[in-house]
Amino acid sequence: MRFLIQRVTEASVTVDGNVIGQIGKGFLVFIGVAEGDTVAMADKLVKKLIGLRIFEDENGKTNLSLSDVDGSLLLVSQFTLYADCKKGNRPSFIKAGEPKMAEEMYEYIISECKKQISHVETGEFGADMKVALLNDGPFTILLDSNELS
Repeated sequence: MRFLIQRVTEASVTVDGNVIGQIGKGFLVFIGVAEGDTVAMADKLVKKLIGLRIFEDENGKTNLSLSDVDGSLLLVSQFTLYADCKKGNRPSFIKAGEPKMAEEMYEYIISECKKQISHVETGEFGADMKVALLNDGPFTILLDSNELS
């Protein structure tokens, strides 16, 4: 499982010309689910996501978490985080999770985040989404369940 986290001052998701999710200060999180991913992996990544201290404190140090700054989450499913570009120029997506399982995992992640963060917005699983953001920093972090202890 992979979370691509971008610290933003604003972000939105549009489907068919309609804004379906929008936040101010917080994290835009692209979520990739692979075959074999588990709820335990999701729990570990959600815990790390919520606890990340990447907002600046009064001294300019990245020392504050999402909760400390009353930040929001915009969660967007993105199977392309599992693009395999080893051979040729056309990516393969065979490592991405089967859609039904991936959607269930995405919905689980949303529900777990809502238990801890008051403002959580989402994209639409499987939709053709347009994502707009103003990356703050820029600050982008990749969390991979295979690389967390």
